[in-house]
Amino acid sequence: MPEEFLQYIWQNRLFTTNQLQTVEGDRLEIIDQGRKNTNSGPDFFNAKIKLNETTWAGNIEIHKAASDWHKHDHTNNKAYDNVILHVVETADTSIARSNGEIVPTLILSYPEQLKHNYQNLINAQTWIACENQFHKIDPILLQLGFNRLMIDRLETKTQAIVELLEQNNNNWEETFFQLLARMFGFKVNAVPFELLAKSLSIKTLLKHKNSLFQLEALLFGNSGLLNQQLLGDEYYLRLRDEYSFLYKKYNLKGIEGHLWKFMRLRPPNFPTIRISQLAALIYQSEGLFSKIMDIESTEKLKQLFKVKASEYWDTHYNFNKASKNTQAKELGDTAAHILIINVIVPFLFVYGEKQNKPHLKNRALGFLENLPAESNSVISKWAKLGVQARSAFDSQALLQLKNYYCESKKCLNCQLGVKLVSSI
Repeated sequence: MPEEFLQYIWQNRLFTTNQLQTVEGDRLEIIDQGRKNTNSGPDFFNAKIKLNETTWAGNIEIHKAASDWHKHDHTNNKAYDNVILHVVETADTSIARSNGEIVPTLILSYPEQLKHNYQNLINAQTWIACENQFHKIDPILLQLGFNRLMIDRLETKTQAIVELLEQNNNNWEETFFQLLARMFGFKVNAVPFELLAKSLSIKTLLKHKNSLFQLEALLFGNSGLLNQQLLGDEYYLRLRDEYSFLYKKYNLKGIEGHLWKFMRLRPPNFPTIRISQLAALIYQSEGLFSKIMDIESTEKLKQLFKVKASEYWDTHYNFNKASKNTQAKELGDTAAHILIINVIVPFLFVYGEKQNKPHLKNRALGFLENLPAESNSVISKWAKLGVQARSAFDSQALLQLKNYYCESKKCLNCQLGVKLVSSI
């Protein structure tokens, strides 16, 4: 069995404890199995055992085979000198500390059923490892785990924001703009949108916040989408002329137009439409960053994102090619929800953490509870298993469970997996 499984058995004290004896023949009592170490060094620290009549306090190291101690070169590592017990599945050799002292070894014994339960999960080929056993799990257990899963997901997202913030020398406004722009590309055009935002400072854009036309000229110009041809319709040529002036004024350097993806996208999601909507958001929202920090309700946030592409795009999806249908290209509710869930919530959470404003962190979680659950294939499959997401808070937790735990079969780190493995 993998070391991870043996560590799980040890951590949860599922091993046989009656009449324990070390390989060396000493009577053994486990007073405290210690606390799992998530950093480098021995697997468990602050353990306490009794060997014969002597009580020892120190660390525990766990291996599949005792010889792994030598493979990992622990003998010459003084960090392992305070190991008081070596716990193994197979005792194929004796091991010692750097000073030559023998480390007591225990062969771990546990119910065979636990191994069988674990192997059933790891070898499963279903959508999630426990799919065929899911009916055995109390739904309340899953609901109780949502909070931890949500914090897990936020920590993953916020780490990326923290790294971006460091790249921007702790400029919150620039970092927020780059994150927002990336999400305007959703999955397909996230990267070119992020590159566009990094090529064009929000400070430059805000100098032209009173002119939607100039904002579009800057964004479309730096996107590379105005370099496609020399000729075009009137609006296209006006944008090119305006960008030519602004390009020289700010010494701009744009990105390549070929980075943008149009194929397999519904026309309302074309990057041309999204860029125009981003320009409209900057144009319509005075002090966007500070406004986001002040808004307390999801309804007001959704209203903030009620923006539409400029009039030219009422009759176009691409430059220089009019469409048959005429309609305003407004950012819909679903898109607004995605932006709130993936931009506003994690950013507000980080800002609240860094600025020591816990009410902002609570507000971020409140936004998730007040938004409807997301609709996608993962959430639909959870529903088939009887798990209903009541809000975006729940759907985000379920996405984290599937993507982080189930995909990697981290069953021993999951409350549901632990429950199934431990059942006898």
